[in-house]
Amino acid sequence: MNAPVSTGQVAAGQPQWEIADAPVPYAEALARMEARVAAIRAGEAPELVWLVEHPPTYTAGTSATPEGLVDARFPVFRAGRGGQWTYHGPGQVTGYVMLDLAARGRDIRAYVHSLEEWVIRTLWRFNLVGERREGRVGIWVADAASGMEAKIGAIGVRVTRWVSWHGVALNVDPDLTHFTGIVPCGISQHGVTSLHREGVPATMEEVQAAMMASWKDVFG
Repeated sequence: MNAPVSTGQVAAGQPQWEIADAPVPYAEALARMEARVAAIRAGEAPELVWLVEHPPTYTAGTSATPEGLVDARFPVFRAGRGGQWTYHGPGQVTGYVMLDLAARGRDIRAYVHSLEEWVIRTLWRFNLVGERREGRVGIWVADAASGMEAKIGAIGVRVTRWVSWHGVALNVDPDLTHFTGIVPCGISQHGVTSLHREGVPATMEEVQAAMMASWKDVFG
């Protein structure tokens, strides 16, 4: 198993943060999240935000249909989260968020809104405007290359006895052709983009730091 890099002491009321130091196979991430959720629920571990990259992988949410998998060129996993098809791969930061929602208001809709706001505020730090769209999951930007809206961030959550897992994925500089193997989140009429495609040459480390800073803006 890849050794996670801890970011230091856990402040009161704040989750522990870890950044994986190497790409994490998806099955390994699922197993670790499931174990951590059980430990949080039992009061044996603090909440956790875990930032990772994955090898190229397609994942199916609970609403995914076979038609959404166009070309299974990479390993395919049933994720157990909400939503449809998603791609994970190098150049994308995936933030797995394991929080005790019983202690945070028991409001799943508000929690998902906060995850969206987290991605939006992270993009603000790079002078990119990310927005929600009614009827569409994820965070969207006006794509400079095509002139159309494109998806830059995905949201997919699961809540087990009021402990959250899964979370967000933000495209920094992935190979965007890898998304053509699926219909991302069931939406075929809009494209997918990344910070680099939008003219922001941020490093993974810079985006991870922005995510950590923006977390405090949203979650306190």
